[in-house]
Amino acid sequence: MTESSPDPVFPPVTMHAVRPNDPVVARVHSSTPATSRRAASIVRHVEVDVSGTPLEGAFRAGQSFGVVPPGETAKGKPHGVRLYSIASPTRGEDGAGKILSTTTKRVISEYADAEDAHRHELFLGVCSNHLCDLRPGDEVLVAGPNGKGFLLPEAPEQHNYIFLATGTGIAPFRGFLKELLEGDSPCPSKILLMLGVPWETDLLYREELEALAQKHNNLELRWAISRENHHPDRGPYVHDRLEREWSELESRFTDPKAMVYACGLAGMQVGVFRLLAQRGLTEQFLKIRDEETAGMDPSEWDAARIKRFVRPGARTKLEVY
Repeated sequence: MTESSPDPVFPPVTMHAVRPNDPVVARVHSSTPATSRRAASIVRHVEVDVSGTPLEGAFRAGQSFGVVPPGETAKGKPHGVRLYSIASPTRGEDGAGKILSTTTKRVISEYADAEDAHRHELFLGVCSNHLCDLRPGDEVLVAGPNGKGFLLPEAPEQHNYIFLATGTGIAPFRGFLKELLEGDSPCPSKILLMLGVPWETDLLYREELEALAQKHNNLELRWAISRENHHPDRGPYVHDRLEREWSELESRFTDPKAMVYACGLAGMQVGVFRLLAQRGLTEQFLKIRDEETAGMDPSEWDAARIKRFVRPGARTKLEVY
């Protein structure tokens, strides 16, 4: 770092106001597409009314909440809770903490059975499709909130932000952007959001995000489109686009006030951590817990080594799956 910058301080949060083994009844407030109708995946923005439950006013942007789907598993046991990132600011979609939202992708696949190569019947994600199927007014069992490691600092104006997302990993960043930019006193911090998706039609919340960027000149949007060979934003992935455009983006990362947040597929962690180390930013953003790893060329770090020995630093927040 070129100058000293205090480490961020994060706010206290409420955890497990509602336990997953004793969920409460909430109601769907709205359910709308989060992508274009021509998208390769089906993703919905689902708003849930938690008024009158312990979740009301208890969640913060960056946390998650639990959904308990109805029915039983193949073994006859009740389905367990599934966690979904909250896509709302701390004040909720309604401004009073009564309505939270999430970004839900329908899981539609085929069974893959190592012992039976001929098994290929349709597999539907239990909770994702349950949540996407619900209509306004329908009941849904919820729990939470969960999580305390992916939050905005208490004094957000003291920092600048680099938000890196893939797919539905955009959810917490939608909440963060609303927290930072909407309201009576918009945060003046510099913000870069880079979202990686396979196809341009898969860009989530595109119109909403572009409207925010048009209104707030401290927000810059960049896309990383991985499967369109001739698209100007072809990356193919988030870390590839960061590498390709490093000359334009370097000052954002070397800024002593910079904070890096990454949310999405686990593969992004490998690429981003390698890039930060290769660019000499280990001290600012990473913690290496092993001398051998510290002495290696970061390009040789594999996913297993990173998972075991490389941790986010005080100015890095990571949420991958």
